[in-house]
Amino acid sequence: MCNKSKIIKIGGFSHIRTVEIGGMKPIAVQTMWKVSLFSSDLDSIVSRINLLESMKCDLLRFAVPDLQSADILGALSMKVSMPLVADIHFDYKIALRCMDFPIAKIRVNPGNIGGRDKVHAVLEKAGEKGIPIRIGVNAGSLPADIRKKIDDKEISAAEALVEAAMREIEVFEEFGFDNYLVSMKACTIADNIEAARIFRGKSGAPLHIGVTEAGPLVCGVARSSAALVPLLKEGLGDTIRVSLSDTEENEVIAAREILRAAGELASLWRTDAASESKAICERLRSRGVQIISCPRCGRHGFDTHWFTSRWLSKLYAMKKDITVAIMGCEVNGPIEAKNADIGITGAGDKVLIFKHGKIIRTIAPEEADTIFEEEINQL
Repeated sequence: MCNKSKIIKIGGFSHIRTVEIGGMKPIAVQTMWKVSLFSSDLDSIVSRINLLESMKCDLLRFAVPDLQSADILGALSMKVSMPLVADIHFDYKIALRCMDFPIAKIRVNPGNIGGRDKVHAVLEKAGEKGIPIRIGVNAGSLPADIRKKIDDKEISAAEALVEAAMREIEVFEEFGFDNYLVSMKACTIADNIEAARIFRGKSGAPLHIGVTEAGPLVCGVARSSAALVPLLKEGLGDTIRVSLSDTEENEVIAAREILRAAGELASLWRTDAASESKAICERLRSRGVQIISCPRCGRHGFDTHWFTSRWLSKLYAMKKDITVAIMGCEVNGPIEAKNADIGITGAGDKVLIFKHGKIIRTIAPEEADTIFEEEINQL
């Protein structure tokens, strides 16, 4: 199915970059800042945000637990072009304060933001400022009456997520506010998938998808892939986050690779509407560097783990649509990775650099970084 959601614009005012989501716009990748805004100086945060943006992160969300944090986030928003999102719980006044700055989006939780009058105050100011709001429903913080329905087995957990979202949408639309998107997250794979499918049958709001509390790096990527790839392949979802107990950079890398995987599967999707499949593939296309690397074994002549870990963020920040191979030995080096635009491997006490399966440089190990960078910059 092609995505039927409406298009909304995030950012695009002052110096903030515009990100459009919904419809058949490309899927937006986002992550969330992992520490308190009080723990680092603004300049160091700005440097990190610029790196994330170069890695093709589209949106960055911050927890804003108090008014002082709102002021810090506001000051930060004056220094970067990436759209920043304020995540608000419990106190609607924090949301109002954030909107005094060029904050691109506000996220509220209908389970804890307060009564209708408080929601109305937030919507009124967001409408005046042209700031979209994300209705963020979490399985762990559903309204009490909806939780009771689950306990009484009247509805499933997925249906409960959708009911909570639709209830909030009704309030938003009653107040004439339609500049919103929705997320409904659970830590269970099946509930995430079912909720997104049910929701799309009820609303055309753009949808943010992701497994909440997915876990540490390996577990979290596996669980997120299992939940997100089926939805993306079907054309569901407008923004994604891979919520890991790991770095922001690894969340972005994981999201990009999940999009790439979903695009590969969508290209095999047999459908009567070939143009529909093609449109989904284009929407999921993950531009930029693709890395292939061997897992390493006792035969290795080149430490792929060491090299890959040091080059990972740099490669994902490059504005090149290329495939890079990092291989452990001559067995699965140039020949197995012959389709790569550039690759590096080892043989004995030498390092080999190859392009499209042909060795172009044989160098000493201490030259590996310098020569590899020279060659990749020439592509």
